[in-house]
Amino acid sequence: LDTGKKTSGIQDDPDIKVLMAGSTLRKVKSRSWKKQRHFRLLEDGLTIWYKSRWAGKAKTPEKNLMTELEMVREGHQSEVLLSIAEEFPAALCFTLVFHGRQGNLDLVAESPEEAQAWIQGVRKLIHRAQTMDEKERLDQWVWDWFQKADKNKDGKMNFKEVRKLLKMMNIEMNEEHAFHLFTMADKSGTGSLEIEQFVHFYKILTQRDEVWKVFQDYSGDGEKLMLEELDNFLRIEQQTGERSAQHAQELIERYEPSETAKKQGAMTLDGFQMYLCSQDGSIFKPEHQGLYQDMSQPLSHYFISSSHNTYLLEDQLRGHSSLEAYIKALKRGCRCVEVDSWDGNDGEPVVYHGHTLTSKILFRDIMSTLKEYAFKASDFPVILSLENHCGVEQQTVMAQHLRQILGDTLLTTLVDGQVPLQLPSPQELRGKILLKAKKIGGLEGCVDETLTDEISDEEEMPNGDPESPPAEDPLSKLSRELSDLVVYCKSVHFHGFEHSRLHAKCYEMSSFSESKAKKLAKESGRDFVQYNTRQLSRIYPSGFRTDSSNYNPQDMWSVGCQIVALNFQTAGLEMDLNDGLFRQNNCCGYVLKPEFMTDGNAQFSPEKPDERQGYRPLRLSIQVISGQQLPKVNQKEGSIVDPLVRVEIYGVPQDQAKDETSHINNNGFNPVWNETLNFVITTPELALVRFVVEDYDKASRNDFIGQFTLPFKCIQAGYRHIHLLSRDGTAIPPSSLFVNISISELS
Repeated sequence: LDTGKKTSGIQDDPDIKVLMAGSTLRKVKSRSWKKQRHFRLLEDGLTIWYKSRWAGKAKTPEKNLMTELEMVREGHQSEVLLSIAEEFPAALCFTLVFHGRQGNLDLVAESPEEAQAWIQGVRKLIHRAQTMDEKERLDQWVWDWFQKADKNKDGKMNFKEVRKLLKMMNIEMNEEHAFHLFTMADKSGTGSLEIEQFVHFYKILTQRDEVWKVFQDYSGDGEKLMLEELDNFLRIEQQTGERSAQHAQELIERYEPSETAKKQGAMTLDGFQMYLCSQDGSIFKPEHQGLYQDMSQPLSHYFISSSHNTYLLEDQLRGHSSLEAYIKALKRGCRCVEVDSWDGNDGEPVVYHGHTLTSKILFRDIMSTLKEYAFKASDFPVILSLENHCGVEQQTVMAQHLRQILGDTLLTTLVDGQVPLQLPSPQELRGKILLKAKKIGGLEGCVDETLTDEISDEEEMPNGDPESPPAEDPLSKLSRELSDLVVYCKSVHFHGFEHSRLHAKCYEMSSFSESKAKKLAKESGRDFVQYNTRQLSRIYPSGFRTDSSNYNPQDMWSVGCQIVALNFQTAGLEMDLNDGLFRQNNCCGYVLKPEFMTDGNAQFSPEKPDERQGYRPLRLSIQVISGQQLPKVNQKEGSIVDPLVRVEIYGVPQDQAKDETSHINNNGFNPVWNETLNFVITTPELALVRFVVEDYDKASRNDFIGQFTLPFKCIQAGYRHIHLLSRDGTAIPPSSLFVNISISELS
């Protein structure tokens, strides 16, 4: 490990030099909250550290890691900085944007030169963090630990510092064993380790017996895997099929660190472990990561990643309405966003959660944000779900904004000029924004007089009987200009499956509260599946969820509902499932439904999965072998986790199941379970598998450590690593689980 070269190349860069010297920047939270903080880049080249100038010893400085940063925006590119644009020119301003749900950092430099150094410097560091390979990442990780533990900064680590470090790393180890490893690494016998010796210590510490055992099973001489031996391992254990020989060759090229072994066409234990921890050794099928599905079917044949109350960053009673919430949702691959519009004071429509204390944003600002961010994560169409509470005049203002700001990205005409019998495909609608709202008449040009009985989409209010329709909405008079912009997503009231079968057009869609949808799914699942082959349906959370909590989307996907709207701002199981389903197909926000849910004569009912054609249940067997470097839950000095692993299956009602391992006392560093969990899955095409790691607590609820969720159909069998995600859905390297998975037919 050449730590010298780790940061040296980059430290000579003039921008990075400015960052390492440090700068006083203004941190801005609002028009009134602007405070000076001292920011600098630490020696590891990975951590930005800041604290207020007058904070005494008591206040610990805040830290942000490069790996948590997504991008730098230059100038007045956030609501906060726009609000102080008069005071600070754009040349001084920039915004650090983080992955996940972490808020932005808005900063103002003293001079344009300083701002540029930070903007360019941080961009270089982000690029570097993104392009590190597995080995560099691990070296960086070791180097970080060394820096953290070398308290007196003398570049050496004595045994006392090593003891402290083991605690920090989540390892409980008896004194004798730790000292034994320490002496093995302290080759010079000086009673302290320098960085090279520490790397050796770390290697002994992280030797993975369980990986070594697998390696031994296939290696003839116990030293290396020859090409043929690796080929056997891939064919038998990893079930790679025909192309295993060619694949073995590629893996040696890609992961074997020793040039000598490479020349022999062989793989050492180091290379083997590197492969198992890489993308190729991950649980997720690489071929399902890119765009692999047919995108030319009607929109109604896809599940569509959808957000509810998109404008909120927090809960829906007092929350802050924000354009950032739209940016975050769109970047997560969300393809259906919601706008609640109300009459504003000066003729400009505003968006907020009506009749509550949430703050307001201008409708036109959301349109500008949409224009800029709609197609950054995916170029497939975005549906703009308009919950309209405006009078006719401001509806016309909205129509003007939609046309002027969105321009030709707004779809205003039929794709091929024909009135459709089925919806157009995501492929045909690439780069387009579709308005979902009420419409006067249909696409056929006849005027539909039933309009005034229309009510607001979201009928379920916390007061009174949730399902009884409220009094007629006085705003149900529609502006012709707005109505004309609705093409393929006309909001209509649902009059039952029978009525839809006989009279509905494919471009008519209804919204259902979660309770209404659940009831329909239970009572007439087969009809719901059938209805969803041709028409879109949108599901939204009950009005009682004022805390912006979510419902389980799986129940809705199981009857083929496409637009299952969740509060993207609320982390937890439900968003894990959403992220899990849409992690495939290039995270483009569209996932093709299984064939038995798109066929017009579909006879599938989630309540009776065994009645469908092609019914083939599978057995899923997961041997949970070990965990690696799990994060600490509790930052208290002496606390170390007691981890357990739970596997949860979500799918049709019959497939819902969970099972867990026992917990391991005091070891978050390299716990070994070696326990096997078995499941039977009747409808693999709809199942999601969630791996959760928790810190066992006998007195209270277990604490969450990490999770990973993926579609059953995206699982690779064999020995695999699962790279865990935080509660927020962001990566927490190098935390992982090591498992062996087998999938077989139920005989």
